[in-house]
Amino acid sequence: MRIADRFIKTPASEMIRIFQATEKMDGVLNLGIGEPDFDTEHDIIDAAAAAGKNGFTHYPPTQGYLDVRRAVCDYWKRRHALESTPDEVVLTTGGLQSSYLAMQALLNPGDAVILIEPYFTQYISQVELCGAGLLRVETKEENGFAPLASDLEKIITPSAKILILNSPCNPTGRVISRERMEEIAAIAEKYDLFVLSDEIYESMVHKGKHVSFATIPGMRERTLTMSGMSKSHCMTGWRVGYSIGPVELIKVMTVISATQTFGLNTMAQKASAYALDNHDAKLIERRDIFADRMNYVSGRLNKMKNITCAEAEGAFYLFPNIKKTGLTSKDFVWKMLEESRVATLPGTAFGNSGEGYIRISCTRSMDVLIQSMDKMELFCEKL
Repeated sequence: MRIADRFIKTPASEMIRIFQATEKMDGVLNLGIGEPDFDTEHDIIDAAAAAGKNGFTHYPPTQGYLDVRRAVCDYWKRRHALESTPDEVVLTTGGLQSSYLAMQALLNPGDAVILIEPYFTQYISQVELCGAGLLRVETKEENGFAPLASDLEKIITPSAKILILNSPCNPTGRVISRERMEEIAAIAEKYDLFVLSDEIYESMVHKGKHVSFATIPGMRERTLTMSGMSKSHCMTGWRVGYSIGPVELIKVMTVISATQTFGLNTMAQKASAYALDNHDAKLIERRDIFADRMNYVSGRLNKMKNITCAEAEGAFYLFPNIKKTGLTSKDFVWKMLEESRVATLPGTAFGNSGEGYIRISCTRSMDVLIQSMDKMELFCEKL
């Protein structure tokens, strides 16, 4: 047996290394996990069970059931004024399959993808597996880790074909303003870029308003809006994602997905339609809980020796600045894990712009967050 060359040198990410280390340690307070701590609501589970009892146990349409795709359209129109039709929607196995299918459909060898730092780590592997190149845009904290138009233009080459946006952002928790998005839109139009807009955290904007990139004039025809049920509806284990975009692209993504998964779990689809239609109030309730947690943690962080942290904006992540401690991001994270049993992630796991920062997920109970901040404060005092 011989493993394919493209996988032989695939290293474990820093994120995976830390998670593996925490599994071998006792008493770790893990603030590295990007998953809501709330279970799926029982009525959503009941909707899945009812679908199974009503005969939805066979192969589904590969693009997804029509009523589920219509529920996606209604949700985005109601919440974000994004107009779409069911033929512009494809259901995917988790949000990650959306971006991978799109890249497979759009990229030729030699094309390049523009990736804004700090970025969601898995995008790199997807780009590389499509045989494309990476153009990385470094960003700065003082600009909210959002790219300036000049930052983008510096790195664009004739091979650039796709720009990936993520707002609210994993790992920074920052939200790109409409003004900045309009500047990015002008660049996308000028250089004929197609935009993959990862909006998986759209329901968790604590400061300001979520702007769906496709609603900016001229962007609907050059944008794929990617999201799913994992974060908004606490359905991470159900693996339901979806994309909204031009029909031509959706058709190709559907064909490719049929060769990989041949459709999405039938009962999970029906549960998702129910959740999208009935759970807006729950989204607000959980958004406010996460905001309270983030505000508490950022307040504690800003009182710690040599630590600063921006206020909560979106998602459930904070990206505190640890530069004044004199430690690198990796050294800080590993030292705190070993000495204080608090797990976080180094900013460099998300690109070079993350050096000097760590990612904290506020996805644990307030009791755990209080204990974690107490331990982190002592750790910083001893440095």
